[in-house]
Amino acid sequence: MKQTPVVAIVGRPNVGKSTLFNRILRQRRAVVDNDAGTTRDRNYATTTWNGRSFALVDTGGWVPNTEVRIERAIKNQVEMAVEEADLVLFLVDATSGILGLDAEIAALLRRSSRKTLLAVNKVDDQGREALSHEFLRLGLGEPAAISAMAGRNIGDLLDEIVSHLPEGEATEEDEDVIKVAVLGRPNVGKSSLINALAGAEKVIVDETPGTTRDATDTLFEHDGQRFLFIDTAGLRRRVQIRSNVEYYATLRTARSLNRCDVAVIICDAVEGITHQDLTIASQAKEAFKGVVLIVNKWDLVGEQAQIPDDYVQWVHERLPFLYFAPVLFTSMVTKLRVQKTLEIVRRVAEERKRRISTSQLNTFLEGLFSTHPPPSANGRSVSIQYATQQGVEPPTFVFFCNRPRLIDDNYKRFLERKLRDTFGFEGVPLRFHFRERKRSHQAIGGS
Repeated sequence: MKQTPVVAIVGRPNVGKSTLFNRILRQRRAVVDNDAGTTRDRNYATTTWNGRSFALVDTGGWVPNTEVRIERAIKNQVEMAVEEADLVLFLVDATSGILGLDAEIAALLRRSSRKTLLAVNKVDDQGREALSHEFLRLGLGEPAAISAMAGRNIGDLLDEIVSHLPEGEATEEDEDVIKVAVLGRPNVGKSSLINALAGAEKVIVDETPGTTRDATDTLFEHDGQRFLFIDTAGLRRRVQIRSNVEYYATLRTARSLNRCDVAVIICDAVEGITHQDLTIASQAKEAFKGVVLIVNKWDLVGEQAQIPDDYVQWVHERLPFLYFAPVLFTSMVTKLRVQKTLEIVRRVAEERKRRISTSQLNTFLEGLFSTHPPPSANGRSVSIQYATQQGVEPPTFVFFCNRPRLIDDNYKRFLERKLRDTFGFEGVPLRFHFRERKRSHQAIGGS
């Protein structure tokens, strides 16, 4: 199968790269803000135009000669994106004309071996068309005059883009890819985990909390299995969201959770489980995603800390609604047990697809109800007549009862624990539906 071609959008800060990225995708995937430098990591997404599929990469503002640490990191990310790209889309701003930084970037692109298209943004109407002619001086050919905000001439630009791409295939998102959202508070090691697993510096790692703002996709293969890791902005409490960019980054995190199969939630071994961790974990559970709990910075805990078995129990006591989730103790610094993450994620993803036959399920229930039938309520008998698994991802079970409203939450939790004891479902929230069945049916459990 041919690889999907890659198109990287590059340019100096605040020329509209993320706006164009969102416009081409026809959805708001990248954080957009008037502050320069909002986009930091490479942000990947696949789109299709006229039957041609390609991966689009949004990059941070390119500052070639800088001594500012975060700007150097952005520069490195952009250069890596250009190296990976089949086509570079160089975006400039019609309203500012050619700036020195534009000329520097153009010179670097002319020296590179990458095919480059020049697009002049913010040409919002016919009257601004003449502004694009100045950019011929950059030596990158005839510029495309567009408006990413208004959508002007975007179709023509896409026609030009696909005409320069190597042959690829328009495919839907592959079913054999396990999609993993990496969640956690700022500065707990989310980007470091992805870099360690991917074996390369795929996302920026910085000690400053909040370095990652967008949800950033990293695709790689391990032991024959492909993984798509979604690095997310550190979730902050709502009262800490001081700016538009942090607000939208939090929305991206929620959307990343919706996209994933498995949520990897990273906690800090030194600080323990915080209220914010509880909120993140609760969101993953409510979304019915597979869950893996990682306790990072284990190398900093010291000799007086609880041994891991005791700590697992403590973690589950703090997160009782995720008692079924596996817990892994890691150190991104020493790489302690980091590679086990992929093994556990893969196992949880498989459990999320587990299907129990109706006969197996009802044999299990018959044995359970013989010793622990549903309790009666208000003097009225309660029976579960039979059950079936309705679906997977998440595993969904339907229980047909004579009086479903009288089955209390304690018994539902008991039923779930016993089902897990018998069939597994490690790391996977289960969805239960209790429905009334009025027709006469041989009950397998009741009182």
